[in-house]
Amino acid sequence: MSFPSDLQIARGAALRPIGDVADDMGLDAHLLEHYGRDVMKIRLEAVEELADRPRAKYVVVSAVTPTPLGEGKTTTTVGLGQAMRHTGRRATVAIRQPSMGPTFGIKGGAAGGGYSQVVPMEILNLHLTGDFHAVTSAHNMLSALLDNHLFQGNEADLDPHNITWRRVLDVNDRALRNVIVGLGGRLDGIPRQTGFDITAASEVMAIFALARSVQEMRTRLGRIVVGYTPKGTPVTAEDIGGAGAMAVIMREALKPNLMQTLEGTPVLVHAGPFGNIAHGNSSVVADLIGIHSGEYLITEAGFGADMGAERFFNIKCRASGLTPDAAVVVATVRALKAHSGNHKIVAGRPLPAGLLAENSDEVHIGGANLRKQIENIRVHGVSPVVAINAFPDDHASEHEAIREIAASMGARVAVCTNFADGGRGAVELADAVAEAAAEPSEFRFLYPDAAPLREKIEIVARTIYGADGVDYDPAAARQLDSFESNGFGDLPVCIAKTHLSISSDPTLTGAPTGWRLPVREVRASIGAGFIYPICGDMRTMPGLGAHPAAHTIDIDADGEIVGLS
Repeated sequence: MSFPSDLQIARGAALRPIGDVADDMGLDAHLLEHYGRDVMKIRLEAVEELADRPRAKYVVVSAVTPTPLGEGKTTTTVGLGQAMRHTGRRATVAIRQPSMGPTFGIKGGAAGGGYSQVVPMEILNLHLTGDFHAVTSAHNMLSALLDNHLFQGNEADLDPHNITWRRVLDVNDRALRNVIVGLGGRLDGIPRQTGFDITAASEVMAIFALARSVQEMRTRLGRIVVGYTPKGTPVTAEDIGGAGAMAVIMREALKPNLMQTLEGTPVLVHAGPFGNIAHGNSSVVADLIGIHSGEYLITEAGFGADMGAERFFNIKCRASGLTPDAAVVVATVRALKAHSGNHKIVAGRPLPAGLLAENSDEVHIGGANLRKQIENIRVHGVSPVVAINAFPDDHASEHEAIREIAASMGARVAVCTNFADGGRGAVELADAVAEAAAEPSEFRFLYPDAAPLREKIEIVARTIYGADGVDYDPAAARQLDSFESNGFGDLPVCIAKTHLSISSDPTLTGAPTGWRLPVREVRASIGAGFIYPICGDMRTMPGLGAHPAAHTIDIDADGEIVGLS
């Protein structure tokens, strides 16, 4: 008998009344707003009302550098949250909302998998409560006001050739990456070149994820830089009268969404910033609520520890004021074998046969990546725990190899079978995380706010990526100088690079050395509160493959969704 699909498992679940899940978090009825039967929004008053309660242990889940198929980080996050209940502990999980672009593309949804899922998975993966649509509308409202500002006389003296604000859409559509707007007659606007990004890459999304209140969100929206004057002076959303309308559109979206796992563990699903361009973490507001709703708050950071975890530590924790107690690094046998450099994994294609053959030597070779990611956690003063996300075709010798690598780095380790076994398959991990979180916190940022931007970039490149240094294209150097002169130098950096390698080259596996980080461009997300250097060819609007998931997602004769994964 074959293993049931994620959708089949989710549909067969006996969900708890969502009000009972809220009760577990200590949320009174006046703080809750029902969205259908199985989802609630939590009013922002909860942040203040819960603030005097005991603080939960704060755990971030990260990973080794992933393969194109992903390594089950969300599944492990959900499984760990469920496992805490099996060990007599109370936990809340906090994750990002999936983008519909990847859901209908090649990645599929982001509800977890097997018996460690957030449910109902169809609702989670398709719209949820409309927060992404609010981000899309608020972002494009500013785009419309910007083009109208140009048409109505351009009082702010925007340079049409130096406008940085684009449009967004929550769909993978490569044809919209570069477009010309304003074509037609005189009343149709001023023609100029621009383009579309995916909604998850919007600065509005990053602001939404980092703001602690409606008022702070309104202030951050006003600081968005939409372009520059011919003299290089930044022009903001406030300058062209767009911030207020954007805040109104975003007001309801700032309330976190409450769902549950298959085993009834509370899950806060909120925001979904791009993991390559933005900081790739769920919202600060959700964490400010979750940190006072149980004994453990388990959140997930995008991609590997060199990406989402570094940004969690240096961007999200700066914004929230919360400090982590432990970090999980998810590793799989197949990922570490891939990091040996002997195999190529392509999304949508079967795994290479050699990857499935028993070979603990390859695990040890690829283990250089795991050792570096453990080091990236430790440099922030946080205790790491390695979670081996076990697959049925793994071999015991390969799990033992990962245990040896973790032991050599002084990290706790646990084998997880929560995909097949739910929470009871991650009990070993729950106990290891509890031990790590009980240690005294020595958390520290990687760099001070006052450090110059180039110094911040160098520190991340050398310390986290293992680069020998940084090379700046002339345009990038000029942009950094401009940002410093405009007073943006005290912001943290969010380096945009490939997620498929610790380096900036997606073909380099393991933990590469002897290379330099090439910065070709630098952009400023002033509302979100970070500067992002761009290294390599980064796509902010994905395209669809030859056989996207959209071809198989449908509604059957009974009105049920099929093909969703």
